[in-house]
Amino acid sequence: MDWGVVATVKAPAEKVLAFAAHHLGLGAAQVWLYFDDPQDPAAEVLAPIPGVTVARCDAAHWAKIGSRPDRHQNRQSRNAQRCWRRCPLPWLAHLDVDEFLLPDQPIGEILAPLHPDQVMLRAEPFEAMHDPALPDDIYTARQFRGPLKPPHAALRAPVLGRFAPVLPEAMLSHTAGKAFFRTGIPGLSVRLHGAFLDGTRLPGPAFDPRLRLLHFHAQDRAAWLAALPFRLTRGAYQYHPEMVAFMEGATDAEIAEFYDTTQRLTADQAALLRKAGRLAETDLALRAQVLALTGGSV
Repeated sequence: MDWGVVATVKAPAEKVLAFAAHHLGLGAAQVWLYFDDPQDPAAEVLAPIPGVTVARCDAAHWAKIGSRPDRHQNRQSRNAQRCWRRCPLPWLAHLDVDEFLLPDQPIGEILAPLHPDQVMLRAEPFEAMHDPALPDDIYTARQFRGPLKPPHAALRAPVLGRFAPVLPEAMLSHTAGKAFFRTGIPGLSVRLHGAFLDGTRLPGPAFDPRLRLLHFHAQDRAAWLAALPFRLTRGAYQYHPEMVAFMEGATDAEIAEFYDTTQRLTADQAALLRKAGRLAETDLALRAQVLALTGGSV
C-alpha cells in the first residue's frame, strides 16, 4: 500500500533533509514539502532529491488557495488540504518537520488491511528526552516519553517530581498525535491532528499500537528556551493553562529546574516508563540516513 507525507517546513536544511530521508527510508512513495518562507535556501537543497516535491509558499501559491493565514497552524492545514486533494496515493500523513514515524512493521502493511470505512490512522506522540551525552545527530535523542494519562497517571509524580501538576499529561506539546488520511474521501478536510467530514470533526480511531510518532519538541535546551516566549503566547503552550501560569511567575533558575526535571530521565524513571509501555527507544541514525539519501552531495 503506497503512502506519502506532507509537511509545512521552516527549518535548517539538514533538519528538513533528515525528515525527508527518514520517511523515504520507511517507504514513503513521496514527501511533499511546503516551504513557509518562499526564499528559504533549504528549498533548493531538497528540490533535486528523488521522491521529494517542493512548493514555495509565495504570493502566487497563496493566491491559488486563498489569502495567507496569519497563524502558522492555519497555513499548515491549508497546505495539507491542498496536497491531500491532489495526492495520487491512497494515504497521506500530515506531520511537522520535527516529527518522525516509528512503525513496528512496514507502514504499507499497516495501512493495506484497514477497512474502507476507516479514513484515518492515528499515531501516538512520544516526546524526545534531553541527553547531553549523545553525539549530535541533527535531531538528537534515544529515549522518547509518551503521555501519562490514565491508566498511567500514577507515573506522573515519580517521573515529573514537583512539576507533575504543571504537566497534567506529562507532555510539553500535543497529546493528540498525528494521522494518516485516506485520500479521495468526499467532504474530508484535513487538519493538524485530525480531520472534519462535511463540517463535523471526526472522532478518529484509537491510536494504532503499531505506529508511534517521535516528536523532537524540547530535547535541545537552547532551542527550547529560545522558542519559549512564542510557544507560551502563540504556540502549543497557550492551550496549557497550568504551564502558562507557572512560566509567567518562574525565575530563570526555576525554568532551568523545570527543564532538567521534566526533560531528562534517570535510569530508574526510564525503567518505570519502559515497564508501563510509555518509553520508546531507538537510534534514528539521522546523519547516516541523510548521507545514504544524498551520497554526501549536500
